[in-house]
Amino acid sequence: MDKKRKLPVYEKVEIIDIGAEGKAIARRNGMVIFVTKVIPGDIVDIQIRKKRKNYLEGFPVKFHKYSGKRVEPFCEHFGVCGGCKWQQLSYEDQLYYKQKQVVDNLERIGKITQGKKTEFKTILPSPNNIYYRNKLEFTFSNHKWLTKEEKDQDDKEDKSCDALGFHIPGTFDKIIDIKHCYLQKDPSNKIRLAIRDYAFQNNLSFFDLRKHEGLLRNLIIRISNTNEIMVIISFYREDEKNQEGLLKHISGIFPEITSLLYVINAKSNDTLFDLDIKTFSGRDYIFEQMEELRLRIGPKTFYQTNSEQAYQLYKLVREYAQFKGNELVYDLYTGAGTIANFIAKNSKKVIGIEYIPEAIEDAKLNSEINHIKNTSFYAGDIKDILSPGLIEKEGKPELIILDPPRSGLHKKVVQRIDFVEPDKIIYVSCSPATQARDINLLDEKFRLTKVQPVDMFPHTHHVENVVLMERR
Repeated sequence: MDKKRKLPVYEKVEIIDIGAEGKAIARRNGMVIFVTKVIPGDIVDIQIRKKRKNYLEGFPVKFHKYSGKRVEPFCEHFGVCGGCKWQQLSYEDQLYYKQKQVVDNLERIGKITQGKKTEFKTILPSPNNIYYRNKLEFTFSNHKWLTKEEKDQDDKEDKSCDALGFHIPGTFDKIIDIKHCYLQKDPSNKIRLAIRDYAFQNNLSFFDLRKHEGLLRNLIIRISNTNEIMVIISFYREDEKNQEGLLKHISGIFPEITSLLYVINAKSNDTLFDLDIKTFSGRDYIFEQMEELRLRIGPKTFYQTNSEQAYQLYKLVREYAQFKGNELVYDLYTGAGTIANFIAKNSKKVIGIEYIPEAIEDAKLNSEINHIKNTSFYAGDIKDILSPGLIEKEGKPELIILDPPRSGLHKKVVQRIDFVEPDKIIYVSCSPATQARDINLLDEKFRLTKVQPVDMFPHTHHVENVVLMERR
């Protein structure tokens, strides 16, 4: 059999659903086909690109009929940029498929059925479905992604190879030069464009992601709900004259910037956690506000990127806990201690545990800033820290809060929770699939009673989910 033979094109196939990771679904000859860049109701010819044992993957090569669900995308970069892939769906339809994703995962993986014992609540929409992010990261590159119009230009001199924007899906070195981004409110776009224009005018070199050379590497903009602004410019190498020229220019035309920072990153990756970030002007932090709680956000602090929905998320945690004021709470995967500090006033004591030491320092600092005395934080692997020794020292918790990374809970953490036997578990997750898996693992001792999806990321397939489990 010739392994290089061309894979088939299936004609006039109707897209019937949206499944895991936002991939649209079709069927042909009893086989599931996952298809990109289409929505339910489209009828298309599909070029198969991958053939697996139980499914196929493909992309549309011809549209015979467009779905009645389609709406006009609002962003000129839609279809090229890797973000906001659901713009062609109305927001109401987006919410429908996110809710369905949560329910499907709980039923298929978690073995949970909707009924009197489990209350499935309707997804909580985001108040703003544009300009909702408090943080964006952009990449400088000398390998600009050219649109068809740009490729067709006759004037070669107009074809600048430099770009400041987002990665093109499936490529590591191609960057789309973003004119206007609808994810973060002003002055985010103005700051980005001013930095790009200054770089053009002063011949500052953009980073080459293949050769690892050039001056300008990354740009991070954070805008808090207190309207404080943090800008971090990442340079690949030291160049005091050009660094200072750019930073002075930006601080001069944007005096509202609260925190203007820079970093030299000569590593092979873009992460900043192990680097020394320096302050050019202002302070090295900004504040987010949640009720009376002030949260200090540094350049390396993790914080939910949708501030308004983060508040709704944490209010749900508080509501599900039904605090009486005498509870000992273990907040696992506490991050910068946002949930721990938010609920501290409602409980007797909160113990936060987090793998990243820098995050624990943020958590402690936020307790100190807010004069919170009833929190303790531990840095280390959850499966090691959550031990009989800790229980003996701190006490047996009535409530455990979980907010793990996308990969979910380690099996040993599940075993530790089974051993601890809290009265309640509140599990916050950004991955309905791994959350459903973990709920199934915990099911022997804990019954799922409430499910509340929350839309943190409009125009994407991503969905947050909060569940309450109670000891049987």
